[in-house]
This record gives sequence, structure tokens and C-alpha cells, in this order.
Amino acid sequence: MTGGSQSARRANRRSFLTGIGAGLFLAVGPGFAQGGEAESIVFASAGKRPDGSFVAVLFDENGREIFSVPLPDRGHDITLDRPRGRAVAFARRPGNFAVAFDVQGRKEPDFFAAPEGRHFYGHGAFTSDGDLLYATENDYDGVKGVIGVYDATDRFRRIGELSSYGLGPHEILLMPDGRTLAVANGGIETHPDFGREKLNLATMAPSLAFIDLETGDLLEKHALSPELHQLSIRHMDADANGRIFFGGQYEGNKADLPPLLGTGALGENIRLFDMPTNLIGGFRNYIGSVRVSADDATFAATSPKGGCAVIFDARSGNALEVLNRRDACGLSSVGEGFYVASENGVGAFEPSTESRTSLDFLPDNHLRKI
Repeated sequence: MTGGSQSARRANRRSFLTGIGAGLFLAVGPGFAQGGEAESIVFASAGKRPDGSFVAVLFDENGREIFSVPLPDRGHDITLDRPRGRAVAFARRPGNFAVAFDVQGRKEPDFFAAPEGRHFYGHGAFTSDGDLLYATENDYDGVKGVIGVYDATDRFRRIGELSSYGLGPHEILLMPDGRTLAVANGGIETHPDFGREKLNLATMAPSLAFIDLETGDLLEKHALSPELHQLSIRHMDADANGRIFFGGQYEGNKADLPPLLGTGALGENIRLFDMPTNLIGGFRNYIGSVRVSADDATFAATSPKGGCAVIFDARSGNALEVLNRRDACGLSSVGEGFYVASENGVGAFEPSTESRTSLDFLPDNHLRKI
């Protein structure tokens, strides 16, 4: 991809956004509790329609679609501001669009974009008061990761950026203290001129960074051991005490079987979980999503390449249950359990059954409970 085609893509997306108002489909109401009605479990995911169009969709656990917002290209994750009922769908790398929408469809969506010289990595996080949105971005000419800062009270106007203190920042989390941002720096250099090609596999340096949101200062940065420098830290979740559970994607020799899951916290070094060879091999060196249960007792991880999802004990890291499901990736904690999205639909994590509901779209990598 050349610089010119990157500009053309921005122009095409501007044209898409100009006409988006007329194309917005809303079918609002029944998915949310009304009066004395029982409340459904409602999820959000980016996805792809059978006709090839891209959308952000809200749907319930029965697969019934509540409403959708058209996207100009493939999305990745959806970031939630639950207290204010808002969500933001981010473009997949190297896309530069994002769309903010009301989860009950009461307002027109707000589309915004990363500035010239930046693109999104597909993830973001709101501050506790909902005033600011942080988004992982690539300063691709400067060869550094940044965190874009957007004013959520002013139609997501970009007001600045912070360093991510690494390359390829992917998922970010606002920690329970409300003042610290955790960043999974995947360590991979990319540039839109080269599409999704990874440019520095020999010199990767993934890390888990903790940033003070008030000052933008680096509080701590934890790297993997040198022999695991090709284990790209991508996805993570945190428990109520600020302990992080993360998953990686290994960019080294396909025959290697490195540990892919670990934990970390402020004041502690990263600890990787030991797992049986057959379990690690089943992941095919790729973790797609990680979530912690609501009671913090367990965490789960998915592997779309391995076609599986696994629940682990949060203290020991021991595997408790394995679910084999083709293309399993989207993962959401619901109470003490989990829901998993795959190419065949969405369903509760129940290894003994094939219980799931079909969807009218192919869900993308992540699943969020509204």
C-alpha cells in the first residue's frame, strides 16, 4: 500500500461517514428491561454481514439483534462507558475510524478518526467519569506507540496523546484506582504502507506498562525474558484488585511451544503460567481474548486458530474446563461464567453441550457485555 492509497482510503471513509445518517438501522427497545420485564443479557460486537458489509451490533443471548451501526470497514473491539450508556467501536489495524454510539440507540452516532500519521489498534478505555477516551495508536513514521486522548464531552475531539512506552500498543485497561492505565505493548512495528506486515520480528520487545493518567508518566514497565521477546502481549483483563491476566501471540518458530498466558500487577514482575504441552499446543501460539470472571476466581482465554476456549483457576493458572469450538474468539464474563462467540454464533461456556444461538453476522474478535 502506498501513501497515496492511504489518503484515498481516508477520502473513501469520509464519503461513507457523510452519508451514514440515512443508513443507520435502529430497532431499539425489546432487548433492554422495560418496567417489570426480565432483563436480557445484551452483548456488543463488531462483525461482518453475509453481503460483506461491516457493522457494530448489539444483540441478546438468544441471538436477537437489537440494533446495529454500519461501519466503513472492519472493526475490532468495542469499548464501553457503562454508566453513561455509551460505546465506541474501533477500526482494526491499520484502520483510522471509530464510531461512538448510545447503547439504546437514542442518539445519532458520532464518527471520528485518528489524525494523519496515526492509526488505531482497535482498543480503547474511558476514564471513570466518562469525560475522556484513551485509544491505542501507532505513530508509524515516528516508530512508536502512543495513546490518543479524546474529549468524550465534545464529540470525541482529539486533545492530545501520551506515550505508550513501547511499540504496537494493543489492549488498554483503566485500573480499579481510576488513575492508572495498563497498556499491552505488543512490541511489533507496522506501517500502513506495508499493510499488516510485521516489520521487526527479530527485535521485538513486548511489555506491560502502567501509566499515570494525570501526568502521563511511566509508573512501571515489565518486559518478558529475552528468549520470549517474540511473544507479543496483546489482550488482557484485570480483577477488582488490579491484577492483570494477559495472553500473547507468538511470532517465533511455529514449532515452539512457549507459555502464552500470564499475570502481572503494579509492584510485581510478570509471571507466566506453566501448562501441559498438549494444552499449549492446542492454542496454536495464538490467544485471541482474555476475560476475568465477575467473582475474580477464574479467567478464560480463547484461541480462534486453535478452535478452543479454556477456563483457568486465577490463583494457580491450572486449566479447569476446555471448550472446543471452531474459530472461538469473542469472550465475555457473565456472572461467574463466560459467553463465547465464534463463527457459528454465541453461547454460554458449556463444554458438555453445543448450546449456542446463531447470529445474522460473523462476529469479530471481541465480545462485550453491555
